[in-house]
Amino acid sequence: MKVAVVGLGKIGLPLAMQFAGRGHHVVGVDIEERVLAAVRDARAPFPGEPGLAERLARAVDAGVFEATADTAAAVAASDVVVVVVPLYVNDASEPDFAAIDAATAAIGRGLRPGTLVTFETTLPVGTTRGRIGARLTEISGLTPGVDFFLAFSPERVSSGRVFRDLAHYPKLVGGVDAESGLRAAAFYAEGLEFDERPDLDRPNGVWDLGSAEAAEFAKLAETTYRDVNIGLANQFALYADSIGVDFREIAAACNSQPFSHLHQPGIAVGGHCIPVYPWFYLAGDPDATVVRAARAANADMPRRSVELLERVHGDLTGASVLVLGACYRGGVKETAFSGVFAVVDALRARGALPTVSDPLFSPTELAALGLEPHGDLPGRPVDAAVVQADHPQYRDLTPADLPGVATLLDGRAILDPARWPGVTVVRLGGGRPS
Repeated sequence: MKVAVVGLGKIGLPLAMQFAGRGHHVVGVDIEERVLAAVRDARAPFPGEPGLAERLARAVDAGVFEATADTAAAVAASDVVVVVVPLYVNDASEPDFAAIDAATAAIGRGLRPGTLVTFETTLPVGTTRGRIGARLTEISGLTPGVDFFLAFSPERVSSGRVFRDLAHYPKLVGGVDAESGLRAAAFYAEGLEFDERPDLDRPNGVWDLGSAEAAEFAKLAETTYRDVNIGLANQFALYADSIGVDFREIAAACNSQPFSHLHQPGIAVGGHCIPVYPWFYLAGDPDATVVRAARAANADMPRRSVELLERVHGDLTGASVLVLGACYRGGVKETAFSGVFAVVDALRARGALPTVSDPLFSPTELAALGLEPHGDLPGRPVDAAVVQADHPQYRDLTPADLPGVATLLDGRAILDPARWPGVTVVRLGGGRPS
């Protein structure tokens, strides 16, 4: 088959390579010329995805992958269209459909009878059938389920491990009608490879959930669950600090039986998914008070964490505080909804002088993000430091790397206090400083 993958980002490009590796001819579509130039030259346009560069080189050399900015032309020449275009939230935390609407319109202009269109972008429930299906019909004159086939199949992978996750997790699908669901399931069953999963109740593979709405809901439920669980863990951690006990020890004890699945607390919840998708859920279920409260609690954790630092360190006015990590997650060069911004704002609000260091970002890149670069480690003296991202490099730090540091807030619980003699190390839910 000829497959068009619309959106060559950190999920779309690996997905395109997966399909190309299974023998399909893939046309990658993107609106950024920088991305197109890189992939045409067999260069991965972003770092940190194991196996991507090798797969891209093989696909380009074999002539089974090409790239274009012309969505309509790519769609017109394809049997299957897979859409991985981002959906954002605006300043009011409402879904911003501008990119999705633009992609849908372009797809509609190239759509022809018999084509299967499947959206992988996480969407509010009802979007595939209502907004997207209606728009495709309006532009193409074709009816989903009659003239072409329309389904939703959420991406369930994470940057830095996309190919592993594609094989390990079941592929959920749901069509706007039964035939669309069947065709989507057949396409993904042929285009993906799955690990053996004896832990699952049914064989790993493609799971047809029966409708686009069910598949949309499933993706929102699994990600919103994580946000709510982290919010609960953060609340427990703050309470543990107030009574002088270690919440992580308590969580491990609770999780020793199969009915407790407490997550780990942390200084911030970042990334494209967990801080965003609860808002997509709330767009359809605005009365979900538990979801709303958890999102608010997690969004407040950077401020609460800086409060904890100040309680232990003392007045932060004029204090030089190094924030370790601009990324939202260790090992991933991405700052989407990273806690670094709220941590820096909270420090500045208390009169501190924050600087930021990150092994994946140059000082110029940090400055472009509105952050004050600290420079290389070891560097200039600091009064206090905050671990914001769990980069593996931070596990090996010692006081020699942070000259003068008196207090260290380990917001990700990755440091060994024994490596920090003479430094007060505090972590969320740790009960008492070390």
